[in-house]
Amino acid sequence: MHAVIANGAGGPEVLDLIERPIPTPERTEIRVQIHAAGVNRPDVVQRQGNYPPPSGASDILGLELAGVVDAVGADVTRFKAGDRVMALVAGGAYADFAVVDESNALPVPEGVSMVEAAAIPETYFTVWSNLFERAGLVVGEAVLIHGGTSGIGTTAIQLAKCFGARVIATVGSDEKAEAAARIGADHVVNYKSQDFVAETLAATGGKGADVVLDMVGAAYMQRNFEAVAVDGRIAQIAFMSGSKVEIDMRPILVKRLTLAGSTLRARPVAMKAALAAALEQKVLPLLAARKALPVIDSTYSLAQVREAHARMDGGAHIGKIVLTMAAAE
Repeated sequence: MHAVIANGAGGPEVLDLIERPIPTPERTEIRVQIHAAGVNRPDVVQRQGNYPPPSGASDILGLELAGVVDAVGADVTRFKAGDRVMALVAGGAYADFAVVDESNALPVPEGVSMVEAAAIPETYFTVWSNLFERAGLVVGEAVLIHGGTSGIGTTAIQLAKCFGARVIATVGSDEKAEAAARIGADHVVNYKSQDFVAETLAATGGKGADVVLDMVGAAYMQRNFEAVAVDGRIAQIAFMSGSKVEIDMRPILVKRLTLAGSTLRARPVAMKAALAAALEQKVLPLLAARKALPVIDSTYSLAQVREAHARMDGGAHIGKIVLTMAAAE
């Protein structure tokens, strides 16, 4: 099979298309002939040499995929050959085939394309875990979503609106501001020309956002404390501006704040299975109704993986970048 690895650390030029043996599923695993795979920021960080795969995970890039079940392990009961599935993997999605524990896969709803399905697992698992489970966003609350037109941001905006929250989103251009508003954000802030703290306070009558979803990190930590409401929750999912900063932590006490953080890739299979079950119950019905579907920025063939990563590096994308495999042709 064809697969993509990073041959060293650096820019998109280190990505190589190679040949690997087709994997064999273990007892509780399914093998998927992949039609499409999502491109995510962690893939870029891995390519740069700063996010090695967890112990035992494939060195093939890619954390989410969609395709057709090709073979099943002896103890698999949930899926059979020919089923359309989307799945979260700890590595291996940039390939023609991959294996995944059946508990970390979900059926692709009728009417959802393979490209759309491939853009769901990593992003939707992350948003559900952090925004709804860890930060506890509920109906009627206000949420500040940074990176509003990223894959995470577009997903978070849509899911937050579907579950009755008011959304404030930050973006980096007027074009992205228009896109975030179309997706459903109630108030959009261009952080290059506006102060997101002042805008968040104004949009909430001075109260602040009940929840903040942040992937920026160091540059925003102190300002998030200012923008969040009393008894607010901040969900930290990445540190794109760095993880080290000197801050005044008094707002944590004065405002009774909760600062939560998590990663997804290295979680045990059972923890990912619990997230998959929650998504199947709460989110798959929305997708089947064609609500909260991923926003697709662009698609590239597996052989164009360097171009796909260059697109992400450039930062102009709105929504998800997806790779398509030969099986989709």
